[in-house]
Amino acid sequence: MNRTTETSVTVIGLGLMGRALAAAFLKAGHATTVWNRTSSKAGPLVAEGARLAPTVGDAVKASPLTIICLTDYPAVRELLELLDASELAGTTLINLTSGDSAQARDTARWAGQRGARYLDGAIMAVPPAIGTAEAVILHSGPRPDFDAHKPVLDALGTATYLGEDPGLASLYDVAGLAMMWSVLNAWLQGTALVATAGVDAATYAPFARQLAAGVAEWLPGYAEQIDRGSFPAEVSALETDARAMEHLIAESEAAGVNAELPKLFKAMADRAIAAGHGGEQYPVLIEEFSRPGGD
Repeated sequence: MNRTTETSVTVIGLGLMGRALAAAFLKAGHATTVWNRTSSKAGPLVAEGARLAPTVGDAVKASPLTIICLTDYPAVRELLELLDASELAGTTLINLTSGDSAQARDTARWAGQRGARYLDGAIMAVPPAIGTAEAVILHSGPRPDFDAHKPVLDALGTATYLGEDPGLASLYDVAGLAMMWSVLNAWLQGTALVATAGVDAATYAPFARQLAAGVAEWLPGYAEQIDRGSFPAEVSALETDARAMEHLIAESEAAGVNAELPKLFKAMADRAIAAGHGGEQYPVLIEEFSRPGGD
């Protein structure tokens, strides 16, 4: 066990992720206080040098920085509302609980009204990665509070600051999920297609990975078009892409593969083309994604 430093931290919530967070702080040498409704989960951490606080209030008062990792935001508020303002005043809360941006902003206001400093966060990693550079931890809220605690937060992985709006970490989190599921669903669509010709997933995967990496290289240039609001067809016009989508739909249906995903692509492209954007490049579809339900 590492010798503890003068910088102490509290972790509230000892699920798989919370235990990983506390273990990383201990490994980095930080004096670590923990609290969980089921205190038995703290046993291995206590054996490594953590202090188990008897109450939530005691846990918060034990350190200038409290990391919260619970099931959802209502659970966070239910727990913190057990405390009075004097227990919260002057402390810094970093909430790494998953939720949405409205909940994050509301919790930030709630904490501020009670004299606490507040950062919202999102963990872009699985528990075994915590404590390594591969674990990206997003933070949003007041910059001075992030800077003040970054040396401690670095024990968890790559501490990343997004901006003053406390809702940004949650927004980036769900935007990242959109990317993840979209890539995986597209890969599964292709895997199902090539499987009809006897090609297994392991054989197709390297090609799919190469293609995904190539598409990722387009993003900075496409982002410039979106930010300018101008979409010249430098590579391909949307109406050309729409014809390729027709081929994907037809091939899927002929092979007996589910065509719902490519039909969704085509429906969005058709709406943009009907609105007069057929001669522009693919990122013009941002206008479809920026309105609810394709209205």
